Amino acid sequence: MPSPADLSVVICAYTLERWDQIVAAVASVLGQAPGVRELILVSDHNADLYRRATSELSGVLVIENTDTRGLSGARNSGVRAASGQIIAFLDDDATADPGWAAALTAAYADDGVIGVGGTSAPNWIAGRPAWFPEEFDWVVGCSYRGLPTQPSPVRNMIGSNMSFRREVFAEVGLFDPSVGRVGANPVGCEETELCIRAIRRWPKRRILHDPAARVRHTVPPDRGTWRYFRSRCFAEGRSKAQVTRLAGASAGLASERRYTARVLPRGALDRVRLAVRERRVAPLRAALAIGAGLGITTAGYVAGLVENRRAGASLTGADPEPSVAGRGEE
Repeated sequence: MPSPADLSVVICAYTLERWDQIVAAVASVLGQAPGVRELILVSDHNADLYRRATSELSGVLVIENTDTRGLSGARNSGVRAASGQIIAFLDDDATADPGWAAALTAAYADDGVIGVGGTSAPNWIAGRPAWFPEEFDWVVGCSYRGLPTQPSPVRNMIGSNMSFRREVFAEVGLFDPSVGRVGANPVGCEETELCIRAIRRWPKRRILHDPAARVRHTVPPDRGTWRYFRSRCFAEGRSKAQVTRLAGASAGLASERRYTARVLPRGALDRVRLAVRERRVAPLRAALAIGAGLGITTAGYVAGLVENRRAGASLTGADPEPSVAGRGEE
């Protein structure tokens, strides 16, 4: 049966501004009982961070990202350095709860499971803003309302708390560096694209969400602002357009269709009812944020589709501006 002794944990970091959070993340992994096989810290093209981590952190394999700058490249460098049969990823601003490693690896007792992710609970440094709906906690890199509350198959995992069998990378390749975060740029979906590739390779196997594998993800005050909410929603839409370019709309938007058709309308309606029943403004603001978030994300997706089309046109030498008829067919 798989155990934490089979687990390599990869943490990617790009800035010394998060040093205290990096130290906390490392300590949370090294404190797992039973212990993990190894912990790898990848410095993403930051020589000062690499030197400090090498000199001050013990019990950690510190390496430099030798791949493309960005989260996808850094994770790929971590995968190449890992020796475990299961490879997990934890964000540099997250801490693993006790029992996290054991919960992740226990699910791999089922040979049909090729990936396991868990809960990424938000740790709001300044408190959750009253208008910020739980349905949009993915904006701050955390688990959101609408995810399964019991161990269940999912299309993809939350990037701040996920793991894969080593064979996934051997069979379908690494994270695609054309998608994913670079520095503080709020883009993503590289884990979604990899998960889709894996399920296509093994359609009868599963990626599992297990809420018992829990981490706490730091949310600084600047991420609880409307400005960040707006930019992250738009960037997510653009990222989804890139995923559909690589994986197709059917797979790239399968979860999103259920989310927008069921979770968001129910969440908005619940907030409106609460506002009326309790005569409070805050739930109404949260309902408006749900509608605005959906609209902004959709706008980002449309913008990403236009970018994809223009990029394709430039490669073929065609006119990058589609005709009116072409827009109608999009």
